[in-house]
Amino acid sequence: MATAGTEKRHALAIRLRLMEESSTMAVMVAAQKLRARGIKVVDLGAGEPDFNTPDNVKEAAKRAIDANFTRYTPATGVPELKAAILQRYRSDFGVERGRDEVVANVGGKQSIFNLLLALVDPGDEVLIPAPYWVTFPQIVYLCEGTPVVLETSPETGFQVTADAVRRQLTARTKVLILNSPGNPTGAVIPQAEFVRICELAVERGVYVLSDECYQRFLYDGLEPYTAAALPLELRQRVLVSGSLSKTYAMTGWRLGYTIAPPEIIAAVAKIQGHETSNPTSIAQAAAIEALSGPQDSVGVMIREYQRRRDYLVPALNALPGVRCFNPQGAFYVFPDIRSYLRPGVETSDAFCARALDEAHLAVTPGSGFGTDGFIRISYAAAQSELEEGVRRLGSFLSKLG
Repeated sequence: MATAGTEKRHALAIRLRLMEESSTMAVMVAAQKLRARGIKVVDLGAGEPDFNTPDNVKEAAKRAIDANFTRYTPATGVPELKAAILQRYRSDFGVERGRDEVVANVGGKQSIFNLLLALVDPGDEVLIPAPYWVTFPQIVYLCEGTPVVLETSPETGFQVTADAVRRQLTARTKVLILNSPGNPTGAVIPQAEFVRICELAVERGVYVLSDECYQRFLYDGLEPYTAAALPLELRQRVLVSGSLSKTYAMTGWRLGYTIAPPEIIAAVAKIQGHETSNPTSIAQAAAIEALSGPQDSVGVMIREYQRRRDYLVPALNALPGVRCFNPQGAFYVFPDIRSYLRPGVETSDAFCARALDEAHLAVTPGSGFGTDGFIRISYAAAQSELEEGVRRLGSFLSKLG
């Protein structure tokens, strides 16, 4: 029989008690279980491009394997990859940053984790606009910080403003996380407002972590921008987390990067050296080609996603009781289904569970993104899947009444 001492010794760390399972991963697992039973599931929950990695990128990886580029590299990535990241920013945005201001990570998620681990002490507050990517508050909990939610609304297009940020800042705020274009809403912070928010944060001694995973996914003629291009006086507290996963359809390659002041990069390098060491050498070779080679595939994806969005938003708004904001970026919509919440379907979790069980439609509950009463639908899916998904959703809503 275990004693009180051994029970305490074997208990999980307290920092895990506040963490929640990823709602996006939970939907994926539940859908996979239905498929394993031979059920045709329309999966609009996945947050990854349905395009294949471009052929030139795959060929670069094959050449790396043939050349036996399969050993350890520097923990922060090979010099050629850092140069390729910086050259991409120079070409796209006119940004001049040094080699000591960039590190390659095992995906954008590791970039965010490393930055927060480097900055957040126990009890520090991290301000996170909601709806938010499900992982943001969970990483803050792991760092023993305190997530503070800044609510936005569909009536204002889920916009984050400097005035709203000002009202939420406290003496304990250490980091503000911005994600534009955003997951799950697809909302885009206008560039001038983004700059105002960063100026306010820096003035108050707060770091800004700009998650630019969907940086290139903009519609309606909007031009991409980056926090890496902010004036020199702001850069000491503004950090960029980037990823190749979405832009080059490389989700499984796990290659991201961080652009930040040299002292922050040095801290991230220290963490990563003990945490994972280097990103996979073969993925680094592929990333160099993705960043340096032809960019045609990016434009093809963006045009196709806008076409799908232009179908999906009106189709959802045509369903009784559904209201859907028209996103200007990323590849998600975040429709309001609150009119269907009632006894037996009190939450978006219950709504999505029943939609999967009864309509075999996989969508993600808004509760995981900090905003119940909404669902996230990904349009990184074939047109035929979107049309069938809307049909199944409509039938399910009719059944709910």
